[in-house]
Amino acid sequence: MLSLDAVTAVLSPKQIKSIVGSFDVPQIALWSGAVSSGKTIASLLAFLFAVAKAPDTGLIVVVGRTLQTIERNLIDPLQSASLFGPLAAQVHHTTGSTTATILGRTVHLVGASDKLAEGRIRGATVALAYVDEATLVPYSFWMMLLSRLRVPGAKLLATTNPDGPAHWLRREFILRGAAVGLHTWSFTLDDNPSLTAEYVERLKTQYTGLWYRRFIEGGWVLAEGAVYDAWDPSVHVVAELPRIDSWIATGVDYGTTNPFHAGVLGLGADGCLYLTHEYRYDSKIGRRQLTDHEYSERLRGWLASAMVPGTDLTGIAPRYTVVDPSAASFRIQLHQDGVRSVLGDNEVLPGIRTVASLLATRRLKVHKSCTELIDEFPGYSWDPKKAERGEDAPIKVADHGMDMLRYATHTTRATWQTRLMRARLETAA
Repeated sequence: MLSLDAVTAVLSPKQIKSIVGSFDVPQIALWSGAVSSGKTIASLLAFLFAVAKAPDTGLIVVVGRTLQTIERNLIDPLQSASLFGPLAAQVHHTTGSTTATILGRTVHLVGASDKLAEGRIRGATVALAYVDEATLVPYSFWMMLLSRLRVPGAKLLATTNPDGPAHWLRREFILRGAAVGLHTWSFTLDDNPSLTAEYVERLKTQYTGLWYRRFIEGGWVLAEGAVYDAWDPSVHVVAELPRIDSWIATGVDYGTTNPFHAGVLGLGADGCLYLTHEYRYDSKIGRRQLTDHEYSERLRGWLASAMVPGTDLTGIAPRYTVVDPSAASFRIQLHQDGVRSVLGDNEVLPGIRTVASLLATRRLKVHKSCTELIDEFPGYSWDPKKAERGEDAPIKVADHGMDMLRYATHTTRATWQTRLMRARLETAA
């Protein structure tokens, strides 16, 4: 038998209230609010209690964007003894498996990254569901999941960061809470008693503009204005480069009728990322389209002749060549020419958040020679028409450098995050 007193000693009153309150919601319990505000821990504790008393008939499912995000955001915390004490020992999972055993019950882990995911639960009978980051789940999947809650007393527990005010979750469920059997608990950073003042301040500096209003203040606000409102040429454009300790990536946004834009990302000895060189070809200006072979030849020649900062040497060989996911034929050509490439991560909003955070914390700078990229920053804006329909998307005009930068930084973040932090600590010492 689970004891509420044993596992809530370090929780805030709002977290405890949400856990206890979730026992009595008609069908949907939603934890919404800022990042690191304590909503996930509270919701996971509520989920453990729900698992303990869930009906024997019907499946228990945990839903996230992908299996990997479920493992990282949910399973790993549930297995942490520092967070859940002795309950953590009752959470068993093999990495990569689509099931886990929690409190003796089999729990199915379901990735829901697109509308096809609804087929994974079609026909199922669900007694209990937990959805991580509900605004990122396709609407069709959410509706299918609700239709599967066919066991008496079946419930859905979910968390989310705020999105736009026209998002379907807010419009059709949060604003109609009583009518659809939903109760929402909203959290801010002040609701998490485990955060230090230094950590809270650091979080606040990492977000700017839209992301600050949503992920720090917890507001359901419209995407409007400049995408990178922290961009400041006097801060982010540099005339001189430090020693580059690691050439991380060549980013490529491929184009035939549209411009082809490439850039080099390096990690400086001062602990910052630098976009050091750029190459751009616009067929409208050049008056002819280039073939994949010509692009490959020019790209390789450009890298071979690029000056190494602070030296008289030429030739740069980044660890990764990150290419626009739509450029399949160009990747084949690169492979034939002896260049291994990787697909650019094309999740636009997470990529934009990565770049925005780097700019806000002054950890990403651009050399003054990259004039095409620099020129794109001020005009890179949110599409107001799409925002009114509940979709966050930049205007697709003059954005080839922006896409290239996003591919280079966001796709390689596992490579530079730890090294960037280490370099900054060494520089500070």
